[in-house]
Amino acid sequence: MASKGRGNSVSRIKTGSFERRLTLTRAGLFAGTRMASHMATNWLSSKDKRDARHRAMLSSQAEFLVEELGKLKGSVVKIGQVMALYGEHFLPEEVTEALHTLEDQTTSLEWPAIARVLQEELGAARLAELEVDPEPIGAASLGQVHRARRISDGLELVLKVQYPGVADAVDSDLNAVAQLLRIARLVSFGPEFNDWLEEVREMMHREVDYRLEARTTEKFRNLLRDDARFVVPRVLGEYSTAHIIASTFEHGHSVSSVAVRELPLERRSELGRAALELFFRELFDWGEIQTDPNFGNYRIRIAGEPGEDAPRDQIVLLDFGAVQAYPDSFLTPVIHMIRASYERDLDEVIEGGVRLRFMSRDWPEDVLHKFGEVCMSVLEPLAPDRSHWPDYAVNPRGEYRWKQSDLPSRVARQAARSAISRYFRIPPKEFVFLNRKLIGVYTFIAVLNAEFNGEPLLRQFLYDEA
Repeated sequence: MASKGRGNSVSRIKTGSFERRLTLTRAGLFAGTRMASHMATNWLSSKDKRDARHRAMLSSQAEFLVEELGKLKGSVVKIGQVMALYGEHFLPEEVTEALHTLEDQTTSLEWPAIARVLQEELGAARLAELEVDPEPIGAASLGQVHRARRISDGLELVLKVQYPGVADAVDSDLNAVAQLLRIARLVSFGPEFNDWLEEVREMMHREVDYRLEARTTEKFRNLLRDDARFVVPRVLGEYSTAHIIASTFEHGHSVSSVAVRELPLERRSELGRAALELFFRELFDWGEIQTDPNFGNYRIRIAGEPGEDAPRDQIVLLDFGAVQAYPDSFLTPVIHMIRASYERDLDEVIEGGVRLRFMSRDWPEDVLHKFGEVCMSVLEPLAPDRSHWPDYAVNPRGEYRWKQSDLPSRVARQAARSAISRYFRIPPKEFVFLNRKLIGVYTFIAVLNAEFNGEPLLRQFLYDEA
């Protein structure tokens, strides 16, 4: 959830399903009419002009879509943000680019509306035990966060308060957004898109299930209890409800802050190793992965600061609403593929891609090999063979420079230059979310400007070394 200072606020979130469906239907009909008119007149142009005009129309339609979604806020905005993060395989590039601009972190719900939620959920007696700051410290599409203090002992806590009616609007909002995309002719519906849409629906229901998030937070706190590199807030059940999560306030700096940037390289690299190891534990040991790459979900607690008694720098983990559990039927071929990439076994990498249903044995051999090579290149910072590392990605000590390597962009260019795109299948929805998580981990380490080799960590998990 994004942090914020003082910004714009609204008195209510419009969650009436009829009102929202009517607004989105009107917008869809208008966009559909525009697209139909465009297609009727564009066919007379040359192919190059048709393509250019069609891309321009898609951009215009997408910008119109974002404008209409942004007016409604609530779960509609969250749906748009999720589609921006995970929709690159299902939506036109122009649409995902426009959806990435759909941010509302400067907009919060005015205090009287939040106070009513607190009163209704906690009751007067329980609420009287707390002093709650009316100014939110974070606001997003589904709710906002307020600091509070327990009067009896001075305990600092935070209250994550869900906006009224948001949970009840998830299904109708998602259906309305899908209908808008269809009417505006921005997506072609099919089995893969429908499966992905249902995964978005499940994700949204998890996001608004605060009791589930509270249990998941406590689960991860227990899993990491003995690891001094991580801090997970303690959930306070007496102040938590179906629409409120109360937890201890855990201070820290943003990942991109000056204070973190000025840490010595060795300390920044240790934080990067911790982040990578946490991902490996989620993937190899727990089968439950925090799939939201938003850096607002993390803080860095710096050892040695005034009032700080932690013996080492720590990563504070703040949000567990997007944790997903993966079945062995999916994890086993993923891990098989990772091991094959580590061992540079191209045939087994391809076999893993086929088992995961985004490669096919029907493809030409050269395309299969190229796709396998692209997959192996993703593991570049984790590879035992460093001969493939570019010179600028290695420091004088032979350590990988995560930021300077520009790996995600290089992999994307490598894929774009090949014939992969003509054959590429839409991967299973689980792989889409896992891929986004991996990119998020790599980016987190790059923002820390860390320099270290990830191979020893990966080897430990691949071969269960003590």
